[in-house]
Amino acid sequence: MKENRQNTSDISIGVVGLGLMGCSITTCLLIAGHPVVALAPISSDLDLAFSRIQQHLDKSFKEGMVTKDLSEVFKNLRITEDYQELVSCKLVIECTIENLDIKRSVYGKIEVVISEDALLASNTSSIPISILQKELKHPERFFGLHWAEPSHTTRFLEIICGEESEVELGEYLYDLSHQWGKEPTLVRKDIRGFITNRLMYALYREAFYLVENGYATVEDVDRACRNNAGYWMTLVGVFRWMDLTGVPAYHNVIKDLFPTLSCAKEMPKLIDDIVQAGGKGVSNGKGFYHYTEEEAKLWEETFKEFSYEIRKLALKYPADIVKQKLR
Repeated sequence: MKENRQNTSDISIGVVGLGLMGCSITTCLLIAGHPVVALAPISSDLDLAFSRIQQHLDKSFKEGMVTKDLSEVFKNLRITEDYQELVSCKLVIECTIENLDIKRSVYGKIEVVISEDALLASNTSSIPISILQKELKHPERFFGLHWAEPSHTTRFLEIICGEESEVELGEYLYDLSHQWGKEPTLVRKDIRGFITNRLMYALYREAFYLVENGYATVEDVDRACRNNAGYWMTLVGVFRWMDLTGVPAYHNVIKDLFPTLSCAKEMPKLIDDIVQAGGKGVSNGKGFYHYTEEEAKLWEETFKEFSYEIRKLALKYPADIVKQKLR
């Protein structure tokens, strides 16, 4: 697709839902130059939203991702609980939890405010876009925008068309998202989990199988991922990796290995036990690993540092790196 550069300052965007991802998505859009209406459906989100966005922007400024004075950037931000303030938005991104009833309620409040030519999108990571479209008056202008956390540092974005989405509008979002610092994927045919989650959850399923059946510990699996797939995946995806390392070798392994892989459909006991016991991960110190309060804080800080450092490396190797070298 050919990218058509658009003036982001003319495109006001709404972000509905100001949890972790809503705040980082808001940050990404502000860095790109959009006026942003950040709306909190839950009043408690208002208490943390501004400080989260401010911290993201402060760090992004220090890392050279923001070239304007931060006071100018903040002029483009409006944090509110009033849906009426979405009236001028040309795109609204819903970032609420994965609950159809909650999303249905939010869409109803958004659609009575925005114009008919405004686009509406969901940051859902699991609910098919075609299902969510059934809740809307204008399903043709609805898309999935699946981000990765932290949204303002990663290159990842999936733009998903539902059965009733106008593909041309999806292509518009594809073009626009390049100005958000993304190397986006346009998913023209809807499927549950989209692309990345289907790949990643196949990996998660096998990870649970290996641990629950005594082949490896949680630490072993994490170490293997960090030092193999984590080593090359920032540069290439699975198909390019097979090209680089010899396609016939994978053909030989697939023949014998695929029949032995886990095809489990039930909830893995390992994660179910954690959730049933109230474990949430670093946020309460109880997950696949146990964390002291200090350890949890340091892991969160280290992840933030890593996201900026890996971004610098990744930007040196864009998707068209070889084409650039051939010019």
